[in-house]
Amino acid sequence: MTVVARTPSPSPRGPTPSLAPSPSRGPAAASQEAAEARERTAELLREIRRIEIQTSRLVTQHLAGSYQSVFRGQGIAFAEVRAYEPGDDVRAIDWNVTARTGEPHVKLFTEERELTVMLVVDMSASLDLGSREHDKRHLVARLAATFAFSAIQNNDRVGLIGFTDRVEVFVPPRSGRKHVLAVIQRVLSHVPEHRGTSPAVALEYLSRLHKGHGVAIVISDFVDALGGERSGGGGEGGTEAEEKRLEHALKVAKRRHDVIPIRVEDPLELELPALGLLTVEDLELLDLGGDHVIDLSASQAKRYRGEVEAERRRIDRLMRKLSLPMMSIRCGDDWQKPLVAFFARRNRRLRA
Repeated sequence: MTVVARTPSPSPRGPTPSLAPSPSRGPAAASQEAAEARERTAELLREIRRIEIQTSRLVTQHLAGSYQSVFRGQGIAFAEVRAYEPGDDVRAIDWNVTARTGEPHVKLFTEERELTVMLVVDMSASLDLGSREHDKRHLVARLAATFAFSAIQNNDRVGLIGFTDRVEVFVPPRSGRKHVLAVIQRVLSHVPEHRGTSPAVALEYLSRLHKGHGVAIVISDFVDALGGERSGGGGEGGTEAEEKRLEHALKVAKRRHDVIPIRVEDPLELELPALGLLTVEDLELLDLGGDHVIDLSASQAKRYRGEVEAERRRIDRLMRKLSLPMMSIRCGDDWQKPLVAFFARRNRRLRA
């Protein structure tokens, strides 16, 4: 269940209305509509620029060297042969060239660096929940931008798979700053066409699409990702089926890709306060039909917290079973520290 108290706020998301005068509206209304559309577009561009500045600074100052160490290429490729120098590994001596020239020569190799980084991003309506300065969608955009800018700085390609309960967005992998900015714009501005959250669907799509080695950054709130009663999954049976499907999809993706799961959360959805009768807006799952009054008495709030904790434990247990360390980042917290710590841990593990 994902609900949010009805507190309207300006947002750059949503389709841009047509600037042409509507036949049913007067010139004043059409002019106001056009001005609002321009303001939404300008705010979206400002937000993209803020994200670029913030994440580029993080990449340059903290992650530049770590990225290349943590995400390695597919192997090594022959570069050249040169004369042997003191300190060279004798195992690299090219005996054919040495015999032909009469002087020892060694083979030099370089790592095949080019990687494809796929951002597998939750675009469901539950990301619009935000009880802090920014909602979860803006946090997702910052995380995606950090990995994307790290990738293009190392000449790697970046692609996007955006999902709800099905794949709604696909941006083919490319490199370059303009491409990354376009990806960020899609994350911020996409309006979901369907309800629900299914990372399994996106991972299955990834496995069919990309056969080579790559990196898959899975960013989601994982709200009802395992199905169950609250998302119409048919109770425990639905939960078990969805969990098996997600487990299989992760296993298949893990065989070819370096899978990095990241969970984004808002403090409000983890522990709803006991407020009694409350008017809420259904963001995704309940089929309430707009605003609705629900009972958030102390007993109901306690029940909700129990359901949320049980769902989080199932996700955590699944990731541990598959040896996929998951980052959990909350709106309002310092989101940069967990990323820096993640790169440091991965670097240490690879060097051990």
